[in-house]
Amino acid sequence: MDQSMNHRSDTNKLARYILVIAAVAVVLSLVWYFVDIVAYILVAAVIAVMSQPIADRLRRLRIRKFQLPTWAVALLTVLIDWGVIVLFFGLFIPLIAGKVSQLANIDLNILIGSYESELARLEAAVRDYFSIESDWSLSSALVGELSTLVDWSQINNILSSTVSFVGSAVIALFSVTFITFYFLKEEGLFAKMIYALTPNKYMDNIRRALSSVTNLLTRYFVGILCESTLMMLIVSSILLLFGFSASDAFFSGIVVGVLNVIPYVGPWIGFAICAIASVTFTAASWSVVAVLAIVAGAIATAQMIDNFVLQPMLYSKQVNAHPLEIFIVILIAGHVGGVLGMLLAIPSYNVIRVFAKEFLYNFKLVRELTDNL
Repeated sequence: MDQSMNHRSDTNKLARYILVIAAVAVVLSLVWYFVDIVAYILVAAVIAVMSQPIADRLRRLRIRKFQLPTWAVALLTVLIDWGVIVLFFGLFIPLIAGKVSQLANIDLNILIGSYESELARLEAAVRDYFSIESDWSLSSALVGELSTLVDWSQINNILSSTVSFVGSAVIALFSVTFITFYFLKEEGLFAKMIYALTPNKYMDNIRRALSSVTNLLTRYFVGILCESTLMMLIVSSILLLFGFSASDAFFSGIVVGVLNVIPYVGPWIGFAICAIASVTFTAASWSVVAVLAIVAGAIATAQMIDNFVLQPMLYSKQVNAHPLEIFIVILIAGHVGGVLGMLLAIPSYNVIRVFAKEFLYNFKLVRELTDNL
């Protein structure tokens, strides 16, 4: 009798697990099918969470007995968000576009000729080491290789081709703005949408998970924004101190600040772009070695400040995962979603861990991975 009851209990548990897995599979399928709409909602929810402190201040604003209505608070908050975005792009996009245009119109022969003395010494060393014929020219070889690698005349055409994405970008921006407005106007609207899809017996789990996820994402994205801004200022300031022009210094700072959000490979990509750009734009007054040394020193200094000061201060212990665990997650995310996957790997992984802790804590693997949350 006991064995029969145990068998029936095991069968019921297996059936529940199968139903849960099937439900999750259906939800994931729907999310994948409507991925654009889901992305708009999630981005709007994140923006609304990050903008909540501004909305709270506007709600507390009083002029005698007058208080802003909720729709006005939401509208002003959205306008402030847009103002910050427009200010950022208005300051930095012209600088980046100017550098790209300058790079597109550069003459490789003139550029390589400006480093003639360094190339002559390198050419002599290469000839002696590899016993190359005397008629071989390193400068000519570099011009030929660079010309085949990059068609500089097509850079402006590539930039102009991005106009084809304007239509979808406008739809995305309008959708995110519209949804964000209502998330700010009606506090808890996103949570209510989730609650409407949740069975009553799981409501407490969902409330705890959403609360944890909200705090986690707020700290993470605010930390990323502060970290990128500070990295940009550090690199730009160091390059300015060494005599780089303001446009060159701020260009390198922007590149490092933006690419630093990509885990592991971002700083290396940033250094490569900054090194190439700095050697190209400062050819008239600097040697190659000096330019590379200054750029490498500036980025290395910024990275040390980031690793030992900014990250501990801005992120604290919000990840709570082993470094190898994070590295494997980033590799998987990069394989699945490329650079965008690497960018979203850490916040997505932590969100998954939060929900796994609430609903799948009976599994040993989940307990091991979420024990520090």
